[in-house]
Amino acid sequence: MAFKVLIVDDSDMVRHFHANILKSAGFDTEQAIDGMDALEKAVKSSFSMILCDLNMPRMDGITFIKELRKTGKETPVIIITTQEEAENRRKGYMSGANLYITKPVKPEELIINIKMLLGIS
Repeated sequence: MAFKVLIVDDSDMVRHFHANILKSAGFDTEQAIDGMDALEKAVKSSFSMILCDLNMPRMDGITFIKELRKTGKETPVIIITTQEEAENRRKGYMSGANLYITKPVKPEELIINIKMLLGIS
């Protein structure tokens, strides 16, 4: 079974960087440019995992996660952001995120964390 991951970031470069890491590990990916785009895609499709930035136009990551959780979807969400402050981390977990990682991401650590959350080896 192929695992499908939604990558949510307003930076085209970051989305492609994360997509390349995931594809090299055998994951299928889809991309969203902000929280609004991601919410539309997450409601219409099923994803195994969502990687989400915090600071984005139209809808930020915290709001996206809260709105996603309101739909009843329990898809694991990893926040990947430059925001290192404890308050942002707290807000991330309170919104329903499963993990909070600060950029830059180490590819091998990202894959290990995704596999851990998905329960695959």
